[in-house]
Amino acid sequence: MRKLFQEDLHHLGGQLTDMAVLVAEAMEKGYRAFETADVQLAEQVIAADQRIDAMQADLDEKAIELLALQGPVASDLRLIVGALRMSTSLERMGDLARHIAQLARLRYPDTVAPEKLVPVYEQMAQKDIALARKIVELLETREVALISELDAYNEQVNDLHAGVFTTIARSDWDASAATTADVTLASRYFERFADHGVSVAKKVQYLVTGEWEAETPSS
Repeated sequence: MRKLFQEDLHHLGGQLTDMAVLVAEAMEKGYRAFETADVQLAEQVIAADQRIDAMQADLDEKAIELLALQGPVASDLRLIVGALRMSTSLERMGDLARHIAQLARLRYPDTVAPEKLVPVYEQMAQKDIALARKIVELLETREVALISELDAYNEQVNDLHAGVFTTIARSDWDASAATTADVTLASRYFERFADHGVSVAKKVQYLVTGEWEAETPSS
């Protein structure tokens, strides 16, 4: 029985890694659609999000079953509860990548970002994609030293996000109300994607060390 329980725990970890891989792919493709007004690619990202949602539902169902039937203690309990919370963050990251793709679809055949903000979104997307890939590595290795890199990416995205608001608050900002709303939302999506990535990282840190560090609230 104990061997089967450990196999189930290992499978939970594998499911989290698989979700993280799909999330990284979703942001890569979502940004490419956003950047190039590729509506077909945007549709692929939107459709693929259902798979991430289904994986979360399956993982959560299994985790709850293990909590109910196995009565895990100590590190095993931390792993199961951590898996539940990480799956929520990963699912939300998938949603945010989908939102980026939905903006691309909404404004097709035009691109979402005005020319002056294109380099900013490119940097934000690059940081988010790198962060998502680093999460995959972190889940595979549980090497807590990687968390500082994730924190750095998040801080860089936060700075870029603040820069977008500075730009649209300037007196020379002359974009339409619709464009202003789009660029504000897009910046928020990229920023929240990184926040949820850090949330996953902090939970891995807790699993490995048993020490909890307060997180910035995300939505």
